[in-house]
Amino acid sequence: MIQVDRRRAPRDLLPKIARVFAASAAKIRSIERTWRPEDGAPVFTVDGVYRARGWTDWTQGFQFGSALLQFDATDDREFLELGRARTIERMAPHLTHAGVHDHGFNNVSTYGTLWRLAREARLDAQEWERRLYELALAASGATQARRWTRLPDGGFIHSFNGAHSLFVDTMRSLRALALGHLLGQPLMAEQDERISLLERLVQHARATATYNVYFGRGRDRFDVRGRVAHESLFNAANGSYRGPSTQQGYSPFSTWTRGLAWAMLGFAEQIEFVESLDDDALAPCGGRSQVDTMLVEAARATSDHYLDVAAADGVPYWDAGAPGLAALDGWRDRPADPFNDLEPVDSSAAAIAAQGLLRLGRVLARRGAAADADRYEQAGLRVLDTLLDEPYLSLDDRHQGLLLHSVYHWPNGWDHVPAGSRIPRGESSQWGDYHAREAALYVKRLAEGAPYLTFFGGARG
Repeated sequence: MIQVDRRRAPRDLLPKIARVFAASAAKIRSIERTWRPEDGAPVFTVDGVYRARGWTDWTQGFQFGSALLQFDATDDREFLELGRARTIERMAPHLTHAGVHDHGFNNVSTYGTLWRLAREARLDAQEWERRLYELALAASGATQARRWTRLPDGGFIHSFNGAHSLFVDTMRSLRALALGHLLGQPLMAEQDERISLLERLVQHARATATYNVYFGRGRDRFDVRGRVAHESLFNAANGSYRGPSTQQGYSPFSTWTRGLAWAMLGFAEQIEFVESLDDDALAPCGGRSQVDTMLVEAARATSDHYLDVAAADGVPYWDAGAPGLAALDGWRDRPADPFNDLEPVDSSAAAIAAQGLLRLGRVLARRGAAADADRYEQAGLRVLDTLLDEPYLSLDDRHQGLLLHSVYHWPNGWDHVPAGSRIPRGESSQWGDYHAREAALYVKRLAEGAPYLTFFGGARG
C-alpha cells in the first residue's frame, strides 16, 4: 500500500528530472548508434543491451518518440531532428497496420508528438509538414477504429489475438481515435457509411469499464473494486461475454499491474479529452454526464486499487496475485524489493501509473474535490520520486535502458534472469523508458508553469 512519506510539490522533483534527461540522452544515442533497422523494433534489454522480440513491432513508436520527448524536455534539437527523421523514414507502415491494437503507442508517440510540438510552435513545421502529421494521424485513427467487434450494446477494438479479445491495454490507443476525431476524420465503410471515431472511442471505453474493470458489485467471487482483467473474452459470433482472461498476468482472477496502469492512465487522459469537447459532439455517445461518469468511476476505481496493491514506495510487483508474494512477508508495507528471489517488480507499471494518478488528481482539483485530488497527486509524486532515483534509474552509460527492473512477459519466460537469480531484474523496456520520460516531462511542465501536457495539445472539438 502506497505510503506518502512526506508532502511533495512538482518543483521538488526538478533536480531529479534534470538528472533523468541528462542520463536519457546517452541512452537514446547508444540505441541509435547500435540498432539495426532490419531487426525490427527494440523491445527489452538483455545484459543492458536492447533486443527485439517477435510478437509485433508495438514498441517502435517508443523508440523514436523518446527522442521527441527528450527534445521537449531539453530543447536539444539533435533529438528533434532524430525523432522527426526516423518517424518519417520508418513509421509509415504502422499507420495502416490493420492487425494490431497499438496505434496509440506507435503513432501518437511519434506523429502525434510532432503534431503537438508544431501546435505549440516548438518546431519550425511548414504547413505541408503539419498536414503530413495530420494525414498520418487521421489514417491511424480510422485504421484503429476499423478493428472492431460488435456487441449487442456497442463494441470494442479487438486485440491482435482476434475478434474475441478485448485488452485493457487498448485504453491508451484510444488517443489515436481521439486525434482522428479532432481532425474531422470518419471511418468510411460499405456503401459510404460514415462511422464516428468518437462514438467508437466511447463505446470501447465503456466496454473496457464494463468487462475489464471490476467495481466490487458481486460480479464474481473475485470482484474487488478496481481490479482489472488483462483480457475479456467474447463469442465473436453474437457478442456475448464469456469471461476474463490474461496473457501477461498470473491469472484471469488476479491483477496484472501493468494492465492496471494502462487502465489508470487511459481513463484519466480520456477524461481530459472529453472535457475539451462540445456538448453536441457527445450527444450521440449518451451525453456528457453519462460519458464523464463512466470514465471517472473507472479512473478512480483503478487508481484506488493501485494505491492498495503497490508497495509502500509506489512500485508494484508484476501481478498483485503473484504466488510468491505470499512468502514475501510484509511486502505491502515496505518499499518494493527488486532484488528479492520470489517475484519480480515492474517499474514500467509504476511509470505508467504515476502519470495516471497525477492526471486524475488534476482533474479532481479542477472540479473542487480537493482532498481526493491531493491524495492522488501526492501518491503520483511519490511513485515518480521513487523511480527517478536508484535502484530504478540507470546512470550507467553502458546500459542502454533508462528505467531498470521492468518486466515484459514473465509467464512466457521472455524476461532475462541474470546468473544467481531466480527472477528477472536489472533490465529495461522501451515502454518503461518512454513512460518514465513522459511522466518526468509532465511534472517538469507543471513545475515550470509551462503549457499543460496533453496528447491533444489543447485542441478542442
